[in-house]
Amino acid sequence: MQGTLEMLILRTLILEPMHGYGIGTRLTQISNGVLQVNGGSLFPALGRLERNGVIKGEWRSSENGRKANYYSITAQGRVKLKRETRDWETQSDAIARVLRASLGEL
Repeated sequence: MQGTLEMLILRTLILEPMHGYGIGTRLTQISNGVLQVNGGSLFPALGRLERNGVIKGEWRSSENGRKANYYSITAQGRVKLKRETRDWETQSDAIARVLRASLGEL
């Protein structure tokens, strides 16, 4: 569903500031490989989130000594994450109810 990637990025950044590659790797690890976000989706989403003020970036050295933009969630981002998580749970519960009802009709 639209907006899910942004919600997952915000959730990942609750733990600690991370650079884009690290965010993508963390999402893949936590999802046991189900979610594999490519840079063509991840970096535009990071740009949107930063422009909207829900994350902020800071250039610093990464683990391998290269410069990387480390993103952290802002107070506004925490509010957005809480709201979107609640909305996602409501929607996924509704979808599950529809699927269970549909199974009963087969």
